[in-house]
Amino acid sequence: MTAALTSTDAPTAELPAGWPAVLAPAALAGLDLPTPYLLTDLDTVARRHAAFTAALPGVTTYYAMKCNPAPEVLRTLAGRGSGFEVASVFELRTLCDLGVDPAEVLYSNPVKPPAHIAEAYAAGLWRFSFDSPNELAKLAEYAPGCAVYVRLRTDDRSSSFPLSRKFGAEPDEAYDLMLLARELGLRPYGVTFHVGSQCADPQAWRAALETAGHLMARLRDRGIELTMLDMGGGFPAHYGTDVPSIEEIGAVIRPALDELLPYRPDLVGAEPGRYLVAEAGVMVAMVIGRERRGTENWLYIEVGAYNGMAETLQTPGWRFPMLTSLPDHADVPHVPYTITGPSCDSTDTTCHGVLLPATLAVGDLIYIGAAGGYTLSYASAFNGFGPPTAHFRGTGSAASS
Repeated sequence: MTAALTSTDAPTAELPAGWPAVLAPAALAGLDLPTPYLLTDLDTVARRHAAFTAALPGVTTYYAMKCNPAPEVLRTLAGRGSGFEVASVFELRTLCDLGVDPAEVLYSNPVKPPAHIAEAYAAGLWRFSFDSPNELAKLAEYAPGCAVYVRLRTDDRSSSFPLSRKFGAEPDEAYDLMLLARELGLRPYGVTFHVGSQCADPQAWRAALETAGHLMARLRDRGIELTMLDMGGGFPAHYGTDVPSIEEIGAVIRPALDELLPYRPDLVGAEPGRYLVAEAGVMVAMVIGRERRGTENWLYIEVGAYNGMAETLQTPGWRFPMLTSLPDHADVPHVPYTITGPSCDSTDTTCHGVLLPATLAVGDLIYIGAAGGYTLSYASAFNGFGPPTAHFRGTGSAASS
């Protein structure tokens, strides 16, 4: 559903970093939508894509659609020329239904079900990630002759969600794997890495590029010249802490591509997810209970870890920026709240020590910013409390920030 918003005169200075003025509480107050809901501004998605491509000229965007697979978001990005990265054949089917050519899609999940490989390959997808001999064997059997790109293990300690424990090959192992790929009749095509989701250090990309450059040089000595370098994801959005801007990250990556690679591959790509969509969404939930338990103020709202805020359980201290529907939100005394969801499970508790107005009561609304990524895509209907309803505004055609 597309929602119509009136303009707001609320000064952007009162909004948390990354919170679009068009999604300020003063604007959302004019909507007559049942809660809970997630409102995504497609124009913000378009502006974020424009900022990403401006900061990284010559880098092809492959949106990591697991972050937010809403068709409205996918169509917006496709209309701006973005490519896509999938982690399952189910995601590929969604793209195909929208008219996206599978030949333009990357399959970057390093470990895939055999049936997914076969279906994706039959549909026309021809580039697959891997990081192990077992995966190469599957690809040789179910996608013979396909192009493969090896995933390197990187130092992801500066990220909020490290990924290197589950995926990635060490440089020497990656070298041997690419030689094995050639022996199996596959096409050694590229190298990829992931610095970890929500990476806070631009130098992490430089370090990963240096490792990738060494691998490229070693493989060229063996007659393998890679066609693609895929820098993966990790590009951060604003939540409750400061993060480097895409311009700051680009200022590190651009010279690194020239200084650390033995040659420039035909295709240099990246897989942004939350950077493109997180700050474009605001979740709106009603306060359904407020209690004092011991020394804690507890706030019960319609959205918890199981139906939209799962990321709060993954990283200690993780929180979303929050505002309220109170007209005097900034002027009344604030107290720390423990915020929990609507289910009967105690692990549904999402945030601790969140400063919000002391006057909050049942029926007031909580506006949760930076909620456009990894919220609905994670959500379940545990206890019967379903995910927030998705709504959209804007045309997705905005190009300037």
